[in-house]
Amino acid sequence: MDPIIILAGAGTLAVIIVIAGIFMTRSEENLVEERFGRFEDDQEAQSLFNIEGPDDEVEGDGSNGDARSAILNPLNNALQERKFGKTWRRKLARANIKLTVAEFAALHVVASGGALTLGWLFLFPGDPVMSVAAAFIGFFAPRIYVNRIIGSRLIAFETQLPDTLGLWVNALRSGYSVLQAMEAIAKDAPEPTMTEFQRVVQEVQIGIDMPDALEHLLERVESEDLDLVVTAVNIQREVGGNLAEILEVISHTIRERIKLKGEIRVLTSQGRITGYLISFLPIGLALFLNLANPGYMGVLFTDRACGWPMIGGGLALIGIGSAVIQKIIDIEI
Repeated sequence: MDPIIILAGAGTLAVIIVIAGIFMTRSEENLVEERFGRFEDDQEAQSLFNIEGPDDEVEGDGSNGDARSAILNPLNNALQERKFGKTWRRKLARANIKLTVAEFAALHVVASGGALTLGWLFLFPGDPVMSVAAAFIGFFAPRIYVNRIIGSRLIAFETQLPDTLGLWVNALRSGYSVLQAMEAIAKDAPEPTMTEFQRVVQEVQIGIDMPDALEHLLERVESEDLDLVVTAVNIQREVGGNLAEILEVISHTIRERIKLKGEIRVLTSQGRITGYLISFLPIGLALFLNLANPGYMGVLFTDRACGWPMIGGGLALIGIGSAVIQKIIDIEI
């Protein structure tokens, strides 16, 4: 059978699987709710690691949902206990992406197959080396996307943290308790602060200790500023003191740190852009020349004795240069 037909069929099947998975995504269940059973009325509760619960009941016999659960649940249980599965689960929670480990693993396979099909049929017709390279890039595309979402959420949370602490201080001075102040933050704060504090409040309401709930928050939002806040709250609960004044001092400190980070980011912007150019310009130029004149660039990919070592050496040097530049512009505060 023609390889092109096989690849096209595989790519089509992969797209169908992704679309079916999106429409059949199950509802979320809080991690702690597993200790007490399923709470059908609490659809907004979300777990620390976004572990999905049983499928919602639908009209009919529900055989499709049961069959899907019978296939995905054992696979998910097997994957999430492994080291990479725990890492994926933690990153999905930090990105607030409601996927199980098994679904995220399937997304890797689908993205790799789709990139392979796209490279073989359109970008590099008949070129197995470049098609495999495209598949390799597609395999890491979901991880790159999740990491970018985590980074953007972390930046947004840290930017909102001084205002969040100001709201917290005002609520405490108005006579609210710590939990009531956090409820006010969960109602009035923007995303992603609102979602993260809602999770803390929900966990405390169903029986989790406040220090444990705050530790879960710190695991979802890996921020040094938040670590300082959580430490202050935990110490105040043990030894007492005026929490409003403590949080006000921390808020001022965080504002100054954010201001300093912004100034450093502006001063290092030229080096950061230089790193991007050094990293991606040679690759983009090679792809453009391969499309414009395949005969000229094809020797580089077909000559295994000389061309392939040159490609490997070039990629290694690009990676080293990018790493050195990132190390130079990464200034700790």
